Amino acid sequence: MKYLILLGDGMADWPVSELGGKTLLQYADTPHLDRLARLGRNGRLKTIPDGFHPGSEVANSSILGYDQHLVYEGRGPLEAASIGVRLQEGDLALRCNLVCLEREILKNHSSGRLETEDADVLIACLQNALGSDRVHFYTGVQYRHLLVIKGGDKRLLCTPPHDIPGKPYEPYLPQAAVPEAEDTARLLRDLIIQSQELLPHHPLNLARRREGTDEANSIWPWGGGYRPRMTPLTTTFPQIRSGAVITAVDLIRGIGRYAGLRVINVEGATGLYDTNYEGKVQAALRALKTDDFVYLHVEASDEAGHDGDVQLKLRTITDFDHRLVGPILDAVQDWAEPVCIAVLPDHPTPCELRTHTADPVPFCIWYPGIEPDSVQTFDEAACQDGAYGLLQGDQFINEFMNS
Repeated sequence: MKYLILLGDGMADWPVSELGGKTLLQYADTPHLDRLARLGRNGRLKTIPDGFHPGSEVANSSILGYDQHLVYEGRGPLEAASIGVRLQEGDLALRCNLVCLEREILKNHSSGRLETEDADVLIACLQNALGSDRVHFYTGVQYRHLLVIKGGDKRLLCTPPHDIPGKPYEPYLPQAAVPEAEDTARLLRDLIIQSQELLPHHPLNLARRREGTDEANSIWPWGGGYRPRMTPLTTTFPQIRSGAVITAVDLIRGIGRYAGLRVINVEGATGLYDTNYEGKVQAALRALKTDDFVYLHVEASDEAGHDGDVQLKLRTITDFDHRLVGPILDAVQDWAEPVCIAVLPDHPTPCELRTHTADPVPFCIWYPGIEPDSVQTFDEAACQDGAYGLLQGDQFINEFMNS
């Protein structure tokens, strides 16, 4: 048996009044997801344990069966692993967004869809002006970057920028959770203020201002932690002799590396609505020929949810169904070696809220010969009646891997 997880980041949602009270999964044209639901067995999964923020780092590693109480260290260390930055003892790694501010308001968390080659210029500028033996900025992808503080204290209160679009940013500046972390919190606040003095005058931002494009005029550090201790999936599951992860997002690459998976980069994979679905499909099918386990992650729906764009999110769900789920299901259903497929979001990103929630997500598991349940469509409501019920912790991955 081969094992394939198809992950539509942020695909779940709340009922939307303009869609007649349906969720986007209920409203969108998803014949292939619905086919999987009819052929397979369904349920819901609690991907965010009690007490944890509903971030993608928590949700995706929970899906893979990792106990967050044992492994959680925030997004920063995962970004570091993805881009090949080896953390030393005491290194505090933080996700470092380039964000767009309008006066005192955080306009958006992504600087108007900044391209990586432009961001690299800005990160180099920050490192040259603000970097030191203790502080180092590293380029990631698009607006997602890395800040490493040697000897930093992770006991901080840092708000993810995608949680506060349209709000005054100053009340959400980093704070110490304990007195001992005040030095680190003060350093981060100083770096944010200095970045706001530096970045607006950079030629790239001056050009974006003339063009009427959102500027990347501040950094926003968050999600800090130290190097996590994660047992490779090949150790946990003897069925997996080798595995791969396919994604455009550094965070998921980092989880994959710590989980012992090789990272497959697909040309044209953007993390947005224009990502290369067909390239991801072909990469997954090739990987399944040699690997036992593939984790295929698509970010597009999450970004549309953060933008609050219902029509764009509907498009991303339809593309996920038509351009990814359908071709993969058609390709593998007659393979000599069967493929077990699971499909699910990692968390909801409701367009109304424009950030993540901790609500359980729908999931479906299918493989040739599985006894189907009564669920006919893949969506938040229908999957409540699935045979698996409500799972949490490592229950999903154990059900999936023992299929």
